[in-house]
Amino acid sequence: MKLQAHGIETDLPPGWEGRIALRTVPGAGNRTLGEAEPGPTGTPGEVTNPVAHLANFALPEQRGDFGSGAVDVMTEADVLVVLFEYGPESVGKALFKAKGIPTRLTPAMFSASALQRTIPGQAGSQVFFTVANRAFCCYAVLGRQSAANRVLPQANATLAATRISPR
Repeated sequence: MKLQAHGIETDLPPGWEGRIALRTVPGAGNRTLGEAEPGPTGTPGEVTNPVAHLANFALPEQRGDFGSGAVDVMTEADVLVVLFEYGPESVGKALFKAKGIPTRLTPAMFSASALQRTIPGQAGSQVFFTVANRAFCCYAVLGRQSAANRVLPQANATLAATRISPR
């Protein structure tokens, strides 16, 4: 299945689901024409950037930018990949010096300490990068760290099938 919005495009493998959205800013009327659903709610005056949620399980309708809501329903066979875009002021910063979408996530890159919120058995990874003059964090969560060798090949293939265009 092809998924495309806000300059982010990917081909999801069978059994995968994804959403690409902007956080909805109250009173801004910024829902993009043709967008299937609004993203999480932000704050008035906030400048929003796209966030992509890609998973090998059914994504709940209510999700936070870094997967809150989704991580709560993950099983040990599940993996969630989030591509969170930061503002243009982040491009060129040391944290985002890696170039290109990471496509080689390994089990050694995951730990419970990288999670936004600790859930027993889960493990996370954060990789910051720049592509097409846009700064991102690839935040990935394993439903069970011991399943990394089983689920990471599909996550890496999904990342390899993802393209980001300049704004």
